[in-house]
Amino acid sequence: MLSVYRAGQLLLNLEKNKMSRTVFIAGNWKMNKTAAEAKAMIEELKPLVAGLKDVEIGIAPTFTSIGAAVEAAKGSNIKIGSQNIHWAENGAFTGEISADMLKEAGVQFVIIGHSERRQYFGETDETVNSRTKACLAANLQAVVCIGETLEEREGDKTETVLETQLKGGLAGLSNEDMADVVIAYEPVWAIGTGKTATKEMAQDTQAFCRKVLTDMFGVETAQTVRIQYGGSMNAGNSAELVAQEDIDGGLIGGASLSADTFVELIKNAIS
Repeated sequence: MLSVYRAGQLLLNLEKNKMSRTVFIAGNWKMNKTAAEAKAMIEELKPLVAGLKDVEIGIAPTFTSIGAAVEAAKGSNIKIGSQNIHWAENGAFTGEISADMLKEAGVQFVIIGHSERRQYFGETDETVNSRTKACLAANLQAVVCIGETLEEREGDKTETVLETQLKGGLAGLSNEDMADVVIAYEPVWAIGTGKTATKEMAQDTQAFCRKVLTDMFGVETAQTVRIQYGGSMNAGNSAELVAQEDIDGGLIGGASLSADTFVELIKNAIS
């Protein structure tokens, strides 16, 4: 049993760890917005987020909008990302895009293994792992997505699913690699449905994810890795979610498609 002093020190260390992890809120635009629309929204967004502290802000537009987004975001505190990456440098991979292509375009982070990629396009833990390694080799930040379906949660399989996805997706990575990895926990049943895990449910699940990271990479590394929450985060719940010990931001879908709602969400999260 922990002494009162030891328990107090542990709580203090957890608070310090939380404070050391900069909140990262990224908009995943999915298959939305033309290049012209992306440019217009980023131009609208820039003055609204200018000067915000203690937060990293990202936007991942469609491939065809990346160039316009990068140009529009120049000189701002908005990072531009990609929604996918291929593990090969080049070759006969119709419809895919390489790390070098993304880096040349000005991309800074990549979303890997989103549930929609897993559901519709055959993404597996093995391909997530290959894409993540290619991403890191190009010095791009990897946002690795994990999450359980409603059937898996109701079947009490959440922890098994998340542990399998984490261990498979991050296999072979070093502690140094993890400095450029962000985990995005997205309960599949809450993506785009308006349903959101309670703050307690989200915290408990993300604390479990950090425990798995601790088992894999040790406590020091695990405490530096940021874990975003995704799944219908909005301006109304971002504050209470990001206030949790193991929630370090959000991967935002629909609420990131409007400058006003995205800014409100961000400001509430860091207030």
